[in-house]
Amino acid sequence: MIKFVGGFDKVSSLPNTQFPEYAFVGRSNVGKSSLINALLGENVARTSNTPGRTQTLNLFNLDDRIMIVDLPGYGYARVSREETILWLHRLEEYLMNRRQLRRLFILIDSRIGVRDSDLDLMDFCDVHGIPYQIVYTKKDKKVREKSQQKINHENHPAMSAEILETSAEKKTGLEPLRIMIGIK
Repeated sequence: MIKFVGGFDKVSSLPNTQFPEYAFVGRSNVGKSSLINALLGENVARTSNTPGRTQTLNLFNLDDRIMIVDLPGYGYARVSREETILWLHRLEEYLMNRRQLRRLFILIDSRIGVRDSDLDLMDFCDVHGIPYQIVYTKKDKKVREKSQQKINHENHPAMSAEILETSAEKKTGLEPLRIMIGIK
């Protein structure tokens, strides 16, 4: 059973649970909420065509054993600079202080490729020993940028060696994520 726990403006407001957390983050409009819905098999995370709609830390409880966290996007969104800085500070606080976090899934739009903001987050995780997994989204869509920067785990010590490729729309590439998280 999947239960929406709530949307939280502050890390200090998050419930203190014993459940392992698996968090999803990426640039605005990368498809975080769509991927979460595809993984869970239910439309629990709010989706939108407007970048920057997820503005709180959204928690979903799976069978009282796992928490899925839909984090606000970074990069392009039609919000003020002050709001963007607030989101980044909240993300940093979450990553540094949330002891329940087992893995961060950094989502990258496969049509566009990795951006400086993605690399900045990866570097932050590497420096602080925060384990993360790269997940390419929208693999069913046509590539927009032909010359994309390549990434590999040799340059990123906290990154999982396997890079996953998914399509929420076509429901492909989801099983490895489900296995990692423990979703039946």
